[in-house]
Amino acid sequence: MNATSVDEEFNPSVHVYEPHKVGLPALRPYFKALWQRREFAAEMSRTNIRAANTNTFFGQVWLVLNPLLLAAVYYLLVDIIAGGSTKVDAAERFAHMCGGLFAFYYFSGAMTAGAASVVGGGKLLMNMSFPRMLLPLSAVRTAFFRFLPTLVVYLIIHIAMRQPLKWQMLLAPAFLVMLTVFAAGMGMIFAALQVYFRDTTSFLPYFVRIWLYLSPVLWFAEQAPAKFKGFIQYNPLYSLIGGWTDLLVRGDIPKWQMWAGAGFWAILAFVVGSLFFMSREREFVVRL
Repeated sequence: MNATSVDEEFNPSVHVYEPHKVGLPALRPYFKALWQRREFAAEMSRTNIRAANTNTFFGQVWLVLNPLLLAAVYYLLVDIIAGGSTKVDAAERFAHMCGGLFAFYYFSGAMTAGAASVVGGGKLLMNMSFPRMLLPLSAVRTAFFRFLPTLVVYLIIHIAMRQPLKWQMLLAPAFLVMLTVFAAGMGMIFAALQVYFRDTTSFLPYFVRIWLYLSPVLWFAEQAPAKFKGFIQYNPLYSLIGGWTDLLVRGDIPKWQMWAGAGFWAILAFVVGSLFFMSREREFVVRL
């Protein structure tokens, strides 16, 4: 199907902008156009990467150095000052912090960039007709390609810390996929809210920092205090990042509850996020 026929099918049923008009668009043509214009999102992602200088050597180095230096700082505070145990435990803790922080910064970067994508793409919304969901999805794609170099660095750290290499580590990408789906859903929710409440992106960094401390990044999932464990398990990142680090650092296969929790939160966030985003999409041009 050529571009002209896509526009004819997509525009009348989806992009009819009426002030204060909300509601879901026709889903079939919407998702059809979303798939057919995936290259548009890919090109936006490549443009954002070039604009942020992350396609250069020093740009990539900084992407790795930022969470790596934070891991060193947190390791100093948590393990050395608080009193670490054995040398092996200290090495495992540092590898855990690096793996957890790399994943957490990927998630937070995707969510934060997705939240700013609609308001930041104001001129595109005013002058082009396309499924607006491409904007937060493009932000997730950008964050993913910025995250990839950190996997190589983590592998070097894993070997340097003399952590075992197990075949179970090959299952870790499953949690990465679920974390990506969760980040996309959260990005869409905050992107729609940002249109109505312009302080949303100013609030997000504080929300993200609190979320970091409540997630198994600076501590292992099984180290959660018993009296708080029931509450902490309702944190989506408890299972998403907890399962990721269990597989990546220790090569331990998580319990089925962690797999189920990670899948549940990923699907829930994406379904709720996409439906909420699409139901408000017709108002974006009016609000901007």
